[in-house]
Amino acid sequence: MLSTRFHVCQCYFTSNLFIKKYNQHITYINKEQFLLDYTEILKSKGCIDPTAVIPELETEILRRKKFHQDSWERRMKIAKEYKPLNPHIFTLQKGYLDPKFVELVKYASDPNATYEDLVKEIRCYQERIYTFPVFTKEFCNLLVNEIINFEESPLPKGRPNTMNRYGVSLGELGFDKFLTELRNVYITPLTRILYPDWGGASLDSNKAFIVKYEEDKDTDLDSHFDNAEITLNVPLNDNYLDGELYFGPMRTEESSRVTGIGHQMGIGLLHLGQQIHGALPISEGVRYNLILWMRSSQVRNQLCPMCDKKPTLVPVENGFGDGFTITEADVCSVT
Repeated sequence: MLSTRFHVCQCYFTSNLFIKKYNQHITYINKEQFLLDYTEILKSKGCIDPTAVIPELETEILRRKKFHQDSWERRMKIAKEYKPLNPHIFTLQKGYLDPKFVELVKYASDPNATYEDLVKEIRCYQERIYTFPVFTKEFCNLLVNEIINFEESPLPKGRPNTMNRYGVSLGELGFDKFLTELRNVYITPLTRILYPDWGGASLDSNKAFIVKYEEDKDTDLDSHFDNAEITLNVPLNDNYLDGELYFGPMRTEESSRVTGIGHQMGIGLLHLGQQIHGALPISEGVRYNLILWMRSSQVRNQLCPMCDKKPTLVPVENGFGDGFTITEADVCSVT
């Protein structure tokens, strides 16, 4: 029998490290390379001594090297010890989904469905940015309350990434089955039509997390692109002010266009991961967004979206890694 094992690209341990204080993504191979490549850039942004940020970078690299094993250990501990506030929401039910979304998916699942007819039913921004209802407000409230309950627990938290320090990994919290069903049953029928050239019909893994914005903590999100082929972003509450999203061009394009898009509770925003985007600061309240990065190994096995090279694969023992795959013989199977 054949089995599929997920991997990360070697560049995960060296590239796209983010220095939040100076709003700068960097590659770190060693101290000499870093100072040669980034001293002038960082000094232009007010960094007096670039060597002072090296311990921060080396700590982040060590975290990344241990991340997938640490994440799995957190997941096991949470599964054993966490007492959910609303246990039923960990299983996807159609009643959690907006009826308009269910109808949209039903149409997209028809083999005769066309792009032209589908986009008549959703709102389009710029090029290939779409919004449509996803979750009911009742479900959004339940999920936010669950996140708050988990945040208040003493259990370990795996933060989404270095750009957002106060979110929650939904995989670690136990939503894997929920998210896989959401991707396979409900999102893929849409993406196969909207993004056929970006693996929309072959999404086979995901990473999902809650990002949290709050005064005196993370209030915004700097310009970036996602380590995903396709991203779904769903706001989960509405008791905050400002903080709209903005979108620029694809990261390989030269363009000055920017499109701002406001949030609406339960309304999903679907976009290509490689499109530059960010979030403006909130001015009041707390905001929660569900982010679902969806990946197609069929696409990313050919070219890593983070280093723009054929990926150099490093296997992970558990989970989806960063969505890269190798199919190999299962030596444990009976032949």
